[in-house]
Amino acid sequence: MPVLRDLMEEFGHISRDDVATVADVLNLSVAEVHGVVSFYHDFRTTPPPAHTIALCRAEACQSVGGEQVFAETVAAHEGRDDVEVREVFCLGNCALGPSGMLDGRLHGRLDADRIAALTGDWR
Repeated sequence: MPVLRDLMEEFGHISRDDVATVADVLNLSVAEVHGVVSFYHDFRTTPPPAHTIALCRAEACQSVGGEQVFAETVAAHEGRDDVEVREVFCLGNCALGPSGMLDGRLHGRLDADRIAALTGDWR
């Protein structure tokens, strides 16, 4: 895990060649390393987009409109290669849901309009 985290820190993703190299160096099978990379959502196998929106889909945020916020955000950024919209399950900001991370910064009480305002300069 520390080696994979270091690769993510350095390159932003873990390529197929990296998986093979890590497997060789750690005397593991490629399948074992690939299994770890594909299991944890913090690891990615492609370069990251310029911007990331991670919206909470856990129960507390869902109960205050999180599902609609997620659907509207996905629709608003559909077809954009520079923005990734993904789901996470609990950011620990339940009292201020729906919550999300926009480029790594936590925000609460999100709705489609607030996300549009916060991401307006991403265009």
